[in-house]
Amino acid sequence: MSAASENRAVLGGGCFWCVEAVFERVPGVVAATSGYAGGQLDNPSYEAVCTGTTGHAEVVEVRFNPEHVSFDRLLEVFWAAHDPTTLNRQGADQGTQYRSIILADNSEQLAAAQLSRSQAASGFASPIVTEIALLERFWPALEEHQDFYSRNRANPYCQFNIVPKLKKLGLL
Repeated sequence: MSAASENRAVLGGGCFWCVEAVFERVPGVVAATSGYAGGQLDNPSYEAVCTGTTGHAEVVEVRFNPEHVSFDRLLEVFWAAHDPTTLNRQGADQGTQYRSIILADNSEQLAAAQLSRSQAASGFASPIVTEIALLERFWPALEEHQDFYSRNRANPYCQFNIVPKLKKLGLL
């Protein structure tokens, strides 16, 4: 498939290892790359982002074939894959880098994300706090963070955080 037939979504819902493990298993997704976006520092490091002072969120750049999966379907998975009502936190992971965020590639995605958030709200007891904005820049994380679950399935973090999520979503 050529890059011309791919679209991109940039999504954050806690630790990027979890988000990447979910989206790389969605049919129609071509690639999922862990990284950072939404902050003020150029080319941020994992260590800098973990301080919570750079403004970046851990996100995943999801490349997808729109003939096989729609942006709206990816948003449905996004809402189901994490708790968008907790501010700057997913499970034990706390800090602004773990916030729920959708960074749109264009104005059409921005409008679709805003509509999707409104529609998803009725499925949660608390208000959704997911940030939605236009993407300015995506920075890929180091190779050691890519495909983390696939390479580290026995890791306790993966067993306690990622496996239950994949099972809940029917992706395992």
